[in-house]
Amino acid sequence: MPQTALITGATGLLGRQVVKAFERAGYNVVGTGFSRATPPKIRKVDIQDADEVAKLFTETKPTVVVHCAADRQPDSCNNNPEAARKLNVSATKALAEASDAAGAFLIYISTDYVFPGRQGEAPYAADATPAPTNIYGETKLDGEKAVLATAQNAVVLRVPVLYGATDPEDNNKESAVNILMDSLQKAQKETVKMDDYAIRYPTNTEDVARVCADIAKYYTAPADKELPKVLQFSSEDRMTKYEISQKFAEIMGLPLNNMVADQESGKNPAADGTLRPYDCHLDTAELKKLGIDVSTMDFVAWWRRKVGAFRR
Repeated sequence: MPQTALITGATGLLGRQVVKAFERAGYNVVGTGFSRATPPKIRKVDIQDADEVAKLFTETKPTVVVHCAADRQPDSCNNNPEAARKLNVSATKALAEASDAAGAFLIYISTDYVFPGRQGEAPYAADATPAPTNIYGETKLDGEKAVLATAQNAVVLRVPVLYGATDPEDNNKESAVNILMDSLQKAQKETVKMDDYAIRYPTNTEDVARVCADIAKYYTAPADKELPKVLQFSSEDRMTKYEISQKFAEIMGLPLNNMVADQESGKNPAADGTLRPYDCHLDTAELKKLGIDVSTMDFVAWWRRKVGAFRR
């Protein structure tokens, strides 16, 4: 009888791929969503409601839980910190409690933004001291602490900025990387300033999903040693947003004359006070030690395939 994997945020950019990865791995998959839930495939569950979460666990009896649901937008978290804390911390703690009570293995998706990203510090090892620069990073770090303090059988997986297949296909707002394709189109008509200061490591959601399934397989098998509680996964594609836009312009065969490389504004907090780190590159050594594949898709090749699909 197949094991059951419960995926929160299953309607999101990452969650959709995690569902597919666990289905391929032979799990019976139960996904949760809220505004975009499509019952019965994806259950509509308010994970901020402890009673709904408890009912979900009673009905599904998961052996593995992957917690993808979060407010992952730094600006949104900064503008409404109370809501961000409720979703990223309080709901996470309740989910960790339910996972622990059910004896399920929990993977908590966290972020590279738990680190300060000061120049010269990256790459950050999994045991490096976190020091978030914004509320998003703070709430995700507090979510990490809640998980590790509450659930005996759990692991934190930190990832950087993600890109991948959107739903619908033109909903580029789902990703801070995909949205740059829209910025490129905008730059065909008007001047667009683009950050050329902060370093990003765009990582494909399919790769992250595969790693989640591999972690679940490894951590639910009998172990003769203590396994790390914090893991990190990232591509090695080092680019600013402007450099990503340059890649997109080359792929699309479009000029970039109206896009201005901005190397100054990223050094300071945005108008709403959100400060983004300079370079939070994640060291993947702990995954490598476990023998888990940390290779990633070729960024340009993936986007060439994606654009080809659009042009049909």
